[in-house]
Amino acid sequence: MSMNFSRKLPIPKEIKELYPLTEEIKQVKAERDAQIADVFTGKSDKFLLIIGPCSADNEDSVMDYTNRLAKVQERVKDKILIIPRIYTGKPRTNGTGYKGMIHQPDPTKDEDMLEGIIKIRKLHTRAIAETHLTCADEMLYPENYRYLSDLLSYVAVGARSVEDQHHRLVASGMECPVGMKNPTSGTLSVMFNSIQAAQAKHMFIYRGWEVTSDGNPLCHAILRGAVNKHDQVLPNYHYEDLKLCYDMYHEKGLQNPAVIVDTNHSNSGKKYLEQIRIANEVLHSMRHSAEIRSLVKGLMIESYIEDGAQKIEEGTYGKSITDPCLGWAKSEKLIYEIADQL
Repeated sequence: MSMNFSRKLPIPKEIKELYPLTEEIKQVKAERDAQIADVFTGKSDKFLLIIGPCSADNEDSVMDYTNRLAKVQERVKDKILIIPRIYTGKPRTNGTGYKGMIHQPDPTKDEDMLEGIIKIRKLHTRAIAETHLTCADEMLYPENYRYLSDLLSYVAVGARSVEDQHHRLVASGMECPVGMKNPTSGTLSVMFNSIQAAQAKHMFIYRGWEVTSDGNPLCHAILRGAVNKHDQVLPNYHYEDLKLCYDMYHEKGLQNPAVIVDTNHSNSGKKYLEQIRIANEVLHSMRHSAEIRSLVKGLMIESYIEDGAQKIEEGTYGKSITDPCLGWAKSEKLIYEIADQL
């Protein structure tokens, strides 16, 4: 019944000095950040695809996948901005299981947080250097964001974290778009309260400092479906759900109304193949309502090299060890189908 302090980890500034970015990477990120921000502010009508593995579990397969995405991005660049998911910290429903590369750089070995911090910084850096695509990660631990703050172009706050005050306040000081998922209960007011908090200015304690934030006008909603008290899945990507979000945004007077639809999780009931149908239904809703078309800025899709999911010990290359994902062949086909409908 105690907390044991094993070792003091380097602060983000020290890690950044040990593993600095080249001027080329900094330039790529600045250009990509501007393009992505333009989508959320309405200056660009490009569609965002935040797509990739449920969890980044293996550097080689993640980079293989990301390089494939880069080739597709070149073919759809007039209509779509692809933001690869390189999720290095994973929330666990009951606290057990693989918690992400930041915990276990190698999922078959013991946890090592220092090695994990270094590895995830190297991975995100490598992704930009090789593909010129800047990536997304989940803010599982607000204290760890600064290790990657100069690398990420998109951050998601998960359904179990969205009610947390610290996540909201840190999001208010971030320099990239932050997506707030609806909580697992599905209560949209909680999600909108988080967006409102993150768009406002604050003073708070962060990593032992008293800090102030300017507010993040690019904070927005992610709809990921819900589960009720009977453990029944309740999707929230339908036309009526999107129209409700449009109305709530305007009732609250929030900046830059925007929704990203998560096609997996409780929207699909974790039936990963349903992501294809859900993506097409969202696009159908966009075609039938100018309001929804202006609101929906993109989709979040869980995709990897191989279909489905596996146990860690199975060791299949490019197959998820957390939630099941859409395989590469189906994912590539879906991206082109989405582009054709835009």
